[in-house]
Amino acid sequence: MALTAFINLSDGKIRVEESPAETVQKYLGSRGYAAKILYDNVGIDVEPLSPENYLIFSTGPMTGTPWPTSARFTVTAKSPLTGAYGYANSSGFFGPELRKAGFDALVFTGKSKSPMILVIDDNNLSLVDGSDLWGKDTEETEDILKKRYEGCKVASIGSGGEKLVKFSSVINDYGRAAARTGVGAVMGSKNLKAVVVSASNEVPYPDAFKKIAMEMMKKVGKHPEAQFLRKWGTAALVDPKNASGDLPARNHQEVQVSYWKDVNAEKVDEFLERNDGCYNCPIRCSRFTKVENGQYKCSTEGPEYETINSFGPMVGNNNMELIIYANLLCNRYGLDTISTGVSIAFAMECHQRGLLNDDELSLEWGDEKSITGLIEAIAYRKEGIGDLLAEGVKRAAEKIGQGADHYAMHVKGMEMPRQEPRTTKGMALGHSTSNRGADHLYALPTIDLTGNVEAATKFFPECMPEILERTSEKYKPEMNILSEAYCAISDALGVCKFTTTEAFILYPEDFARGLSELPGYDLDEEAILKAGERIVNLERMYNIRHGLDRKDDQLPSRFLTEPATLIDMETKEVISDGMLVDLDYMLDRYYRLRNWTKDGIPSADKLKELGLEDTVGDL
Repeated sequence: MALTAFINLSDGKIRVEESPAETVQKYLGSRGYAAKILYDNVGIDVEPLSPENYLIFSTGPMTGTPWPTSARFTVTAKSPLTGAYGYANSSGFFGPELRKAGFDALVFTGKSKSPMILVIDDNNLSLVDGSDLWGKDTEETEDILKKRYEGCKVASIGSGGEKLVKFSSVINDYGRAAARTGVGAVMGSKNLKAVVVSASNEVPYPDAFKKIAMEMMKKVGKHPEAQFLRKWGTAALVDPKNASGDLPARNHQEVQVSYWKDVNAEKVDEFLERNDGCYNCPIRCSRFTKVENGQYKCSTEGPEYETINSFGPMVGNNNMELIIYANLLCNRYGLDTISTGVSIAFAMECHQRGLLNDDELSLEWGDEKSITGLIEAIAYRKEGIGDLLAEGVKRAAEKIGQGADHYAMHVKGMEMPRQEPRTTKGMALGHSTSNRGADHLYALPTIDLTGNVEAATKFFPECMPEILERTSEKYKPEMNILSEAYCAISDALGVCKFTTTEAFILYPEDFARGLSELPGYDLDEEAILKAGERIVNLERMYNIRHGLDRKDDQLPSRFLTEPATLIDMETKEVISDGMLVDLDYMLDRYYRLRNWTKDGIPSADKLKELGLEDTVGDL
């Protein structure tokens, strides 16, 4: 029996109910189920950091099962960063432990008078005092709790969440982060320091499901893309991204750097301790690094590509030791590495333009003291620049004024991930339409970037071969609509996107086969893609209810007005010049194909088609 727990932190009351099977199945689970809970309970009058906001930890029907990469879980809340729909996704071992304890979701409401910890022992839940852990970083917190509750898994916040940094994260398994949209701040606003889970059972599943899961495990394990990621991790993206002008530098003033070899996978290898993987993962792309000596001496999981760019080229830094150390600091403080790096880059460009100064830090590009100093200042909301940047670049730019908004790289208030929109048009559209704000993982449109002829031919035969041209806007709406649905499916089921939209090792039909062997699910490929579309539209309607529409599906003006130039890094010859984003063209086509209005609002017919009749009133 799958359970949903409701924990009221204001009065300490805990209610555990059997999950509504029909609702969970309609939205597939995890991200979809949580979106439905948020939509039904958290309206426009609720402030993100108020006790009335919901904080939802959720798992999918494949989380904790033998299915390959079945480690993921979702943390959902109304976002303090965007003021609208928010969620973050994480991996590791916490999610599977929560599912093994029997839970589809934990729903937190209210606010405790003092710091608390939720302790889960199978399906027994209790709130215990966490005052002794308040003020400790996530690493210290996890160490203490693992000694206190032997064999447990922990998700906690650091100073970022405690100080209500708008882009703070929830950290589990030391180096895994539910990082985006500020869910850590929501957790901190409720005085919830940590969730501790211990499970003695396994997730039940039929033999027929296990048979298909083992088949998929072999398929993933032997795939060339999986083997490549196992060897190099996501740091392998640096070289091809730099060559194609997709390595943002100095707050997107540049699209390539001359020092890419100082921050690529081979450089990370110089600090490599070991490879590892999340629960039931045949890919094992995680890379643990260690800096042996010097001021950045440390050991940590990562860094991944997004962090490498955020604390490398984006801020003008080529010191890998500093990147590794910055990654560790963000994990300890509970900060989103993407938003933190982009916020620092914003501050550095504002300084470059004469708009921002600091008494202690130079704010010069690549200045190492400024980079580490700003991370700490943000994490503790230090008076002045720390408190300013802790609000995110959108609010910081509004406070600075004087045209600072031009240098604020965000969509809907969330800082942009580490792709260059002018040279990767699918990502440009994906960043703009993502319901949780600028996001590479909401659509993860990589068919063109990876030259995936097999996937392109399967889904878009009439668009071949032009759909594979990454710098062409044509057919990007078709590609993104598919990938947004497939990403929603991945998050809802609880699996890693390295097997889905990243490389299409597995197709929706593979998941439909496995899912149909689980009780209550009977889906073919078309039905499972329709479920993904349903999730996307429900999330969209949450934002529509909050006044968001086409005006918010916009990119920073830099990508629309400042042309990018791509050069051959060896010969220095210009390959392409004058690259901009024609966003209006893509949005018009995207909305039309989705059966949304020209303002990006789902039509009543589309909502009824998806079984979302109860949202029509919000039109």
